[in-house]
Amino acid sequence: MIVHGKSLRWRLLAAHTGLIALMILILFPFVTILSTSFQAGNYGGGGLIPDNFSLEHWKLAFGIPHVQPNGVVLEPPYPVLLWLWNSIKVALISAAIILALATTAAYAFARMRFRFKSQILSGLMLLQMFPAVLALVAMFTIFDTIGNYIPWLGIDTHAGLILAYVGGIAMHIWTIKGYFDTIPKELDEAAIMDGATPFQAFRTVVLPMATPILAVVFVLAFIGGIMEYPVASVLLHKEENLTLAIGSQFYLQEASYRWGDFAAAAILSGVPITIVFLYAQRWIVEGLTAGGVKG
Repeated sequence: MIVHGKSLRWRLLAAHTGLIALMILILFPFVTILSTSFQAGNYGGGGLIPDNFSLEHWKLAFGIPHVQPNGVVLEPPYPVLLWLWNSIKVALISAAIILALATTAAYAFARMRFRFKSQILSGLMLLQMFPAVLALVAMFTIFDTIGNYIPWLGIDTHAGLILAYVGGIAMHIWTIKGYFDTIPKELDEAAIMDGATPFQAFRTVVLPMATPILAVVFVLAFIGGIMEYPVASVLLHKEENLTLAIGSQFYLQEASYRWGDFAAAAILSGVPITIVFLYAQRWIVEGLTAGGVKG
């Protein structure tokens, strides 16, 4: 039995109290939004517990008409589920493409020798220092021109938006390359000496050991695709093509602020992020524990 001194017990108590306070501080905005989504009427503010509990905002978000107590029927103003599906589709495809391209490019930079390698890496570092907002006009012009020749890849297409998101791959290449540099090259060389091709060594040796960073990159790319606003607002115009981040702005127009509907849509946008994070977290834990076991 271990006996703790009074000083240590007070430190543990202070640490636990600080953690609880931090969790409350982090969860407070979410609880406020959740409360607003269950509050009857479209009013901002209020307490953490709704004064007049109602499911009207959630019904409208799921495309279900809501009958008010006075008999008035409220029709869903916007296709929230369609916008949510557009967001998930764009985020998943762009994250998968980013992960595939960034992983192979990072392996080439980490293991292969070729001319202008350091210059290309420096160029990637330089490119990622400039936010995409600075290139919005150029991006609109480029995709508008592309649309004249390839309509499905131009303005107001999900393929064009995915291509724009894939263009921000430089940061992920640097992230994965840094992790590959920590994996001993002798493992690749041993696999090649046993008869494996460079691609087989990459697929069977390096990738399993890099599972944690691959999961992190995929989650970051997915979250970026779900939450991104500036680029999507320039490239998408038609209502049926919008993502949820863009469509949610219609709830907060100058003539009408629909806070309750906006709160329900905001919570829905966080559901796919939570699911993907929980799923990827399992792979992160498995990768870390597998890497810590010596065979």
